[in-house]
Amino acid sequence: MSGHLLKNCAAVIVDDGTGPVVHRQVDLLTEGPAIKAIGKDLGARTMPAGTEVKDATGWFVYPGLVNTHHHFFQCFVRNHADLDWTALSVIEWLDRIYPIFSRLTEDCFYHSSVTAMAELIKHGCTTAFDHQYNFPRHAGKRLVDRQFEAADLFGMRFHAGRGGNTLPKSEGSTIPDEMLETTDEFIADCARLIDVYHDASSFSMRQVVVSPCQPVNSYRETFVESVALARDKGVFLHTHVGEGESPVMEARHGLRTVDYLEEMGFAGPDTFYAHCWELTHDELARMAASGTGVSHCPEPVYLVGAEVTDLPAMAALGVRVGLGCDGAASNDNSNLMHCLHSAYMLQCLAASSRKHPVPPPAEFLAYGTTGGASLLGRKDIGRLAPGMAADLFAIDTRRMDYVGTRHDPLGLIPRVGVGSVTDMTMINGRIVWQNGEFAGLDEGKLFADAEAALASVTI
Repeated sequence: MSGHLLKNCAAVIVDDGTGPVVHRQVDLLTEGPAIKAIGKDLGARTMPAGTEVKDATGWFVYPGLVNTHHHFFQCFVRNHADLDWTALSVIEWLDRIYPIFSRLTEDCFYHSSVTAMAELIKHGCTTAFDHQYNFPRHAGKRLVDRQFEAADLFGMRFHAGRGGNTLPKSEGSTIPDEMLETTDEFIADCARLIDVYHDASSFSMRQVVVSPCQPVNSYRETFVESVALARDKGVFLHTHVGEGESPVMEARHGLRTVDYLEEMGFAGPDTFYAHCWELTHDELARMAASGTGVSHCPEPVYLVGAEVTDLPAMAALGVRVGLGCDGAASNDNSNLMHCLHSAYMLQCLAASSRKHPVPPPAEFLAYGTTGGASLLGRKDIGRLAPGMAADLFAIDTRRMDYVGTRHDPLGLIPRVGVGSVTDMTMINGRIVWQNGEFAGLDEGKLFADAEAALASVTI
């Protein structure tokens, strides 16, 4: 099996399972999909035949980032003046944007996935979870299949969240009829995708998560059946929680969202919720006790959060936390590295009003790596150590951007921020991006094809 030897790395973030430690002036050797060794002066005696040697002088090497919440299909509505949140109420915005989503074609879903994955990889993300809840009737049922196709194109590690909505607008949801499914339709397609794609083995590149969109837009039976299917198939569960909907849920069902979901078993170490910025201390404590995780999406907080998510309280209670970009309807980029910086800075902004101190910058790097791996139930990704998946990215710090910052590689991304793309991104032992190019792909053609698909939809 061939591999890569990164020689003379300025810093490698190594974690043997006890926490990250910066190793300076070391080599990193991969073999096949895994890391074989990290140490000084690795050479001919340790290298498998066919190993490619790369000069990594000046490089900071990080574990690949793990994105735990996104909506790839929303990439086609980015930076659109007519959809500016600041000019619309939430209801006005939903009424305007969902009809656009309902017009997307199968090709749109494919090319928007290509678009999001490309940006993620350029900025160090090696594993992506996408919450694909939009299934317009005319687009058919093979939309997640096309996402796996896009992931294969790049060689990206992909967890597909098969979402869906079942409650009609006439009964209180915000979803157009064109985007609705029955519970039976939703569950049947989740089961099909699990049977076809889900791979629970080490270094798996494809997994499926049962992910009904959100409790306010689906019948109770949809969530009950989701729990039954996921537990029967041994896969994870995901949904939106704590985005301001709890008062609606309480008025409708007599329970806030966390109570509603816990009552039916949609909670536990195989479950993670997105957002959670409006949750009470008691709700967070119960989530910590059950092992339910949180995908914190910091950048949408700028637009749609009534308050900054209380990560220090979550940390104090022991809630598992990962990071997500969220969809381009509430974050106009797919740059998880930028989210690390945003997450840290938002917590600093809110620190004076909080009971608990802001976690150190290195903890935010952990949210984007080991934290994300934990949410997805992965023990083979999220950190750099022998035997772990060779998922990593490298930044050449021999630039003016990094003068004065190089003493603390752990804090660099959360505290300083990195504005440029990586110099290299590796997934499962394969270099998928380096020197400004995707391996074996023509970015110009990918761009042109995505733009053509976008042009086919009237916004």
